[in-house]
Amino acid sequence: MDNYTLTPTPNTPRLYFNCQSGDFEISGRSIPENSIEFYRPLMEWLDNYVTSPSSSTKLTINLEYFNTSSSKCLVEVFRKLEKINDSSEVRIFWHYEEEDEDMQESGDDFRKIIKVPIELVVIKND
Repeated sequence: MDNYTLTPTPNTPRLYFNCQSGDFEISGRSIPENSIEFYRPLMEWLDNYVTSPSSSTKLTINLEYFNTSSSKCLVEVFRKLEKINDSSEVRIFWHYEEEDEDMQESGDDFRKIIKVPIELVVIKND
């Protein structure tokens, strides 16, 4: 199985999914024209990954902004990771800037509906 990577654009995030190490990252801005189409290849990749996951999976979310349709796709990513949480360790790190209450609330909201540990990580602005 190959890794899944996408270079970021002004409207789409960097996607880095390493199947060997289990290190995953979604970062940047997620406001694609069509979120479902944008995230579809990743969802298909994750369907394969969950059949033989790494012994531990770590997803880092470091988004500066995402739209509503992207949030639905993020939930779908989280749900796929829930499937492997019994057989391998899964951790999600939700990064947000110190004064960005909206992103903090979003991370909190995801924590309430997802059965995978989501750790909120504050990015301090010096």
